[in-house]
Amino acid sequence: MADRRGQATDASATADVTVAGTPRDPGRCLVFGASGYIGSHLVPRLLSAGLRVRASSRDRAVLAARGWDGAELVAADALDPASLDVALAGVDTAWYLVHSMGSGKDFGRIDLIAAANFAAAAERQGVGRIVYLGGLVPADAASEHIVSRRDTGILLRRGQVPVTELRAGIIVGPGSAAFEVMRDLVYHLPVMITPRWVQARSTPVALDNLLTYLVALPQLAETAGQVYDAAGPETLTYAEMMRILATEGDRRPPLIIPVPLLSPRLSSYWLRLITAVPTNIARALIEGLRHDFTADDAALKRLVPQPLLGFRESVAAVFAAERASAPVVARWIEGAFAVRQQRIDYAYYAKRAGGSAETKAPLAAVWAVVAAIGGDDGYYYLNGLWQLRELLDWIAGGPGRGHGRRHPTELRVGDRIDSWKVLGLEPERRLSLAFGMRAPGAGMLEFDLEPRADGGTRLCITAYWHPAGVWGLLYWYAFEPVHRVIFTGTARAICARAERQRPVAPALDPG
Repeated sequence: MADRRGQATDASATADVTVAGTPRDPGRCLVFGASGYIGSHLVPRLLSAGLRVRASSRDRAVLAARGWDGAELVAADALDPASLDVALAGVDTAWYLVHSMGSGKDFGRIDLIAAANFAAAAERQGVGRIVYLGGLVPADAASEHIVSRRDTGILLRRGQVPVTELRAGIIVGPGSAAFEVMRDLVYHLPVMITPRWVQARSTPVALDNLLTYLVALPQLAETAGQVYDAAGPETLTYAEMMRILATEGDRRPPLIIPVPLLSPRLSSYWLRLITAVPTNIARALIEGLRHDFTADDAALKRLVPQPLLGFRESVAAVFAAERASAPVVARWIEGAFAVRQQRIDYAYYAKRAGGSAETKAPLAAVWAVVAAIGGDDGYYYLNGLWQLRELLDWIAGGPGRGHGRRHPTELRVGDRIDSWKVLGLEPERRLSLAFGMRAPGAGMLEFDLEPRADGGTRLCITAYWHPAGVWGLLYWYAFEPVHRVIFTGTARAICARAERQRPVAPALDPG
């Protein structure tokens, strides 16, 4: 099923899952880390089960964009203890789904600080159960990623609140970092010269199966204080998984040539040129792949019996969910299939660049300038570069400068602004434009306006790019330095123009 914002979700009736144990009322539920990969799928699953759900993230606006009817939304940060008390107040069951791999160096230490803060706040607020999603832990675990996930669970269990820990290896679902690294490798490299880790073995689990476990476990009294392994029905090498992924994605399986001299650490250094998965996350994952991952899931299968999807079935389910998602979105959301032009070979994760500026001008004045962008007015800053890009696009057979604008100031969804298409607009709040020039990938440009306490405005301009293969990544890196200059300059130019003139807000055509 797809929610109305275009994200793939699963609304299976979890209440119908037969569990073997003593029932427990989960009460009010908190999904801490709801904007992340697992959290963004868990929230709609809990709502579909009829539970009272509070969703938490550092940025509440990101949650609001999901369109989760019935969920209470709060902003909280694991490194801000005061915000945790607010998020956990009145909560009986809390899913802890955050990690700091994206922070780069020293993320393991940050993870432990965050977990300690959360455990202490949960105890203060009288939470009845914490559910933690960790990772499978080989006996000889050494990578910071695996050790951090293990130690986070240990720290949470030291608190007074009972913890149920679920450990999983590769999760097969849209947006799973490990799955997206493999997808990018398969679609970007017909021949792979790889280290020996491609022959390491793992037990991939389907996202749908994992969500069923996550929902069911805290509804059983005897799972308090327990650690469970989750796994699918197969143990496969990474090479085998990539070959299956390729055939399910209608691609020729890549030629994989193992090279013993390439360690996981060495191979992680060129990931930035191969995958759009955030580099810090991809590197942390790759460095843990020297191990074989095994799971003892017998206890979990007895408690929560369910049909387990094999890897091929799981991959087919990923692609089917993406293709069934909403064909149109009103703004950028990570991984939204509509933003990726309905292409399963376009990277799930986006590269991004942007700039911002602030002004004393009110929202209406800044919005009037934003809404008049393009056409005869141009882009307010370095118009020559925009014109050169449009010329190159025209030479390559793209639309170039063939569009202009329907009206110099009015905007409506579906309008063309030169080579851009208006996907969404919220007057005095946001303008979302889809990139329309010829290029190896799909992109969006968003203008976000925020009111300041003094009556002024903060304007942020952000470009998002979902690359298609290596050429798409090279295209992004070639233009990235220019992007950082042009978007900051454009934001400043718009703010300066808004200060010079106090235009009447442009009319909007709801049609």
